[in-house]
Amino acid sequence: MSRRTRPPNGQPYVKLFNELTYRFSPWEVWKDFIVMYACALANPFDKVHYEAREDLYLKIIHKYNKKEQELFPQLAAEVVNALEENPEQDFLGKLFMDFELGNRMAGQFFTPYHVCECMAKMTVGNILPQIEEQGYISINDCCCGAGATLIAGIHEAKRVLDGKLNWQNHILITGQDIDRTTALMCYIQLSLLGAAGYIKIGNSLTEPMSINDTSEDYWFTPMYFSDVWTFRRLIKGKTLL
Repeated sequence: MSRRTRPPNGQPYVKLFNELTYRFSPWEVWKDFIVMYACALANPFDKVHYEAREDLYLKIIHKYNKKEQELFPQLAAEVVNALEENPEQDFLGKLFMDFELGNRMAGQFFTPYHVCECMAKMTVGNILPQIEEQGYISINDCCCGAGATLIAGIHEAKRVLDGKLNWQNHILITGQDIDRTTALMCYIQLSLLGAAGYIKIGNSLTEPMSINDTSEDYWFTPMYFSDVWTFRRLIKGKTLL
């Protein structure tokens, strides 16, 4: 029997998660859930990578028996519920650290969300002139983790826009992280929040984002495939904005 987790109280997600850790370690369950959830969000929109990611999904889900398989959609629903109830949080990042799944040896400690909020307030500023000039702004985090800094940036930008513009059409979110699991945690949360953008899995020091990249290591949010962002890419003649 694997080690049980000691997560925070009052989380419906926690009970479901622990039901999956009798045969598998908490880390393996978490990793599998994140990869499958990311594939499920991406595949209806990103047809270029559909087959590879569908194969990956099926390979993972077949490790689990029927009863266990039924718990994964429930876990996904709890993430949706949590972000609908409070969009201004790093839900997956906090659980990840509470479950003690971070790689301490690699210095993997996520920035608390309230610190990210403070940084966003200091850096976002008046974005309206730039949006009026080029149509959108981009918010980037080259070491994004589960996305707390980007999520805080989104909400601060929304406050600055104050309903004047639809933020989903004018804010592009981009991020990168060397750790696949945490990068996909970021991707999931940005997707569920309705942000347009993409996350690259890779070392931002040795393999920074480039227009010459292939798209294999990129995960594009559903909103990135909206008509507005598709039209911008067609006008600019670029796969990535």
